[in-house]
Amino acid sequence: MTIVVGVFCADGVVIGTDSAATFAHGQFRTVEQLTDKLYVHGNVIVAGTGPFGLGQRFCEVVRKCWDSHKFTGSPIDVAKLLCAAGRSDFGETSAPMGQYGALVAFPCGHKPSLCEFQVADFQPEMKDERIWYASLGSAQPITDPFLALMRQVFWQDGLPSVEDASFVVTWAIEHAIQVNPGGVNGPTRIAVLEAGKKGRLSARILDNEEVDLHRQNIDDAIEHLREFRHRHQQADAHVPEVPKAE
Repeated sequence: MTIVVGVFCADGVVIGTDSAATFAHGQFRTVEQLTDKLYVHGNVIVAGTGPFGLGQRFCEVVRKCWDSHKFTGSPIDVAKLLCAAGRSDFGETSAPMGQYGALVAFPCGHKPSLCEFQVADFQPEMKDERIWYASLGSAQPITDPFLALMRQVFWQDGLPSVEDASFVVTWAIEHAIQVNPGGVNGPTRIAVLEAGKKGRLSARILDNEEVDLHRQNIDDAIEHLREFRHRHQQADAHVPEVPKAE
């Protein structure tokens, strides 16, 4: 059980996850354990959903491709390479499709890229200026509508910044942790691919203080909504009653 959220931004990529790993005996869940679901190697970020072993293997595939300098060509070329390498690795042990999916952020040239490898068949889908966010995992029915609302409220003019997306991704995951029926838990973990001081894209995981700042901003936004509701109720209370015609 997990939740993974990714946003393609005007100046980078944001990927966030929860931190719960669920053990199972057949179809029955047994225990839940804290784990780190974000993988960062070089300037690549990987976060997946599904069997932990398949995630380990795909991260190793990504590592080998990065270390062999195979992240070249167009973003689609890189995505197809990772898809083929991942499916080939899974096929070595006859692992069926439909078990594992992932979000991968990587630089291509001097531009950021975000690719969704879909759970159903592991086929790649690039996020771009038309569809720039995605979520995977058991809490996807919670996070997809939330992200659509955030797009309507905050992103109506197009791609967000890494800073704005980090705030929304944190909120989406915190929301899923609070309301999910089981198997998704904190702490929230956020990784970003963004330009550094020299303008080169680099990947890193936000520290606790940075995530806490986004949590504080979430609390402020919620309080603002509560104040809006209070003002709206006060305004309704002062609307003069229209006399009824005799």
